[in-house]
Amino acid sequence: MRPLRKHRARAAVITALTGALLVSTSAPASAGLLDKIPTFTLSVLFTNDMESALLGVAGDGTDEGPIADGGANPYGSPSRAATLMDDLRKEATTGLPKRGQALWRGEVALSGGDNYLAGPEFSASLEDDAPFYDALAMQGIGYDGSAIGNHEFDFGPEIFGDFIESFGGSLDFVSANLDVSGEPQLDAHAQDGTIVRSKVLRSSGQRVGMIGLTTPELPALSSPRNVEVSGDLAGIANGLASDFSRRGINKVVLVSHLQDIDNELALVPELSGIDAVVGAGGGEILAGPEDRLIPGDTAERGFPLYADDKNGRQVPVVTTTGDYKYIGRLVLNFNWRGEVVNVDEAQTGPVRVSGVGPDAVEGDARVRAEVEKPVTEHLETLAETVVATSEVPLNGVRNDVRSRETNLGNLVSDGLRWAGQQRAEEYGVTPPQVGIQNGGGIRNDSTLPAGDISALNTYEVAPFSNFVAVVPEVPRDVLRQLLERGVSAAPGAGGQFMQVSGLSFTYDPSRTAQVVEEGSSTIVTPGERVQDVTLEDGTVLVADGQVVDGPPVSVATNDFSARGGDGYPFEDLPFTPVGTTYQQALEGFLTDGLGGAVTSAEYPVGGSGRIVAQ
Repeated sequence: MRPLRKHRARAAVITALTGALLVSTSAPASAGLLDKIPTFTLSVLFTNDMESALLGVAGDGTDEGPIADGGANPYGSPSRAATLMDDLRKEATTGLPKRGQALWRGEVALSGGDNYLAGPEFSASLEDDAPFYDALAMQGIGYDGSAIGNHEFDFGPEIFGDFIESFGGSLDFVSANLDVSGEPQLDAHAQDGTIVRSKVLRSSGQRVGMIGLTTPELPALSSPRNVEVSGDLAGIANGLASDFSRRGINKVVLVSHLQDIDNELALVPELSGIDAVVGAGGGEILAGPEDRLIPGDTAERGFPLYADDKNGRQVPVVTTTGDYKYIGRLVLNFNWRGEVVNVDEAQTGPVRVSGVGPDAVEGDARVRAEVEKPVTEHLETLAETVVATSEVPLNGVRNDVRSRETNLGNLVSDGLRWAGQQRAEEYGVTPPQVGIQNGGGIRNDSTLPAGDISALNTYEVAPFSNFVAVVPEVPRDVLRQLLERGVSAAPGAGGQFMQVSGLSFTYDPSRTAQVVEEGSSTIVTPGERVQDVTLEDGTVLVADGQVVDGPPVSVATNDFSARGGDGYPFEDLPFTPVGTTYQQALEGFLTDGLGGAVTSAEYPVGGSGRIVAQ
């Protein structure tokens, strides 16, 4: 792959001289008037949450003609994103300025993080001697810096370290509230300057400060191990912004991966010295009425949003949804003091990455050849490998697996328990009696039709790198509170809702819901919803809301949940990973545990009564 492409078009000599004169001149008598005149226009181009969507997306089927580059999916893809990013760079810095913009113009290209996601596309990068295809895609697009998201840690610190290493020092990863010193491989990147707290970007002779922040909920969302996360987001960001100011850098962009754009909006009133905020992790679609969206997408709010900082300055806050579907564009006009005069809202908004319609772009040929072609071939192999046949459709629809029992949820949790039992002797743990799978970890968001189930389907259902873990001694009262966590959002949907194996239980959604401390698994309010719990062998664990005394229970789950992910209150009980991912557990259970046959008797549509709301 060619080196990271900068494409920093220089402004005309007269433009640069005019801008330099205005910036260097001491404040004139008419400074109040000049303060309103743009002398530098910065286009902030960004993506976030690409999450290994390396082959594009389909939209809702109302496509606008033939696909420009012959790809299977009409929208998204890194090759089209590379072409579009080049086009937007050129538009931002060459030719005559748009109405209201300065003659002196620049641009920066940023990633909000979650640059890859465990799944079938990413599994291509885990084959022997394979490159990181997501890294090649990012090099083709040509980012100036990337924030660090939660999914960067899904495979643990070593894989993230290898991913950074694959750039050969051409891209820095920015997060100010992460301490990676406890992980040697990541610490080495901190020492060599490829993991940094902040970064100075340069465009058209101007310096732009970039500050990165990662969600404080990281330990509950992923597997950072010994990476420490600070929650003092405003204090850290303000300190770095002040440092930029002391160094004469008066244009500052915060790129924060906080999981929900409302978290960024809530942070801004605590900030000072930040000119714009690019949020990530939430996947919200922000757009104006004239912005062209992918068919099926709907704008939730306008682009940009605004919030006042602690000094009363209005700060634009933006994000876009992921999967290479859009490149966000925020156009800021600065005056001679380096203050934001206004946002050029006519040029600001999401720009869809399309292979059809009037805005279609041809995908970059090299990215297609070096990324999309080999990943396609890998998926074709997975799709052709049949691992089982089902007599019934299997429900993995997102809101269903996060709110009630489904037969696919039962199948996945059975796979965890089966894998734990198969490996128990080898790893010296008590064979699990119960399996617990968080609904948020079932990701296909569809119903698998009756018929053949492929290896690719198992990746779609169970895409993360979570390993099966056995928690050999779970006290009955702790197990009850684990189940309480599962139904705490009912009747609404939540990723913590659990699909179960080896037991059945009833709950009353009108009773007190469990509350855990935000970002942790510490119980603030114990739940009182779970009424009856019975093991598969008939052992009663809870009766009429009261825990029945008896020995602890061995539980198989995934290591994400065992560590307290999704707020599961395992209370730091010791657990043992048993050397297989939950995708491998699902595939192994289908092929060996069920002999390749999913029957309607064992997995009826609607579930088998394992979870019942009273």
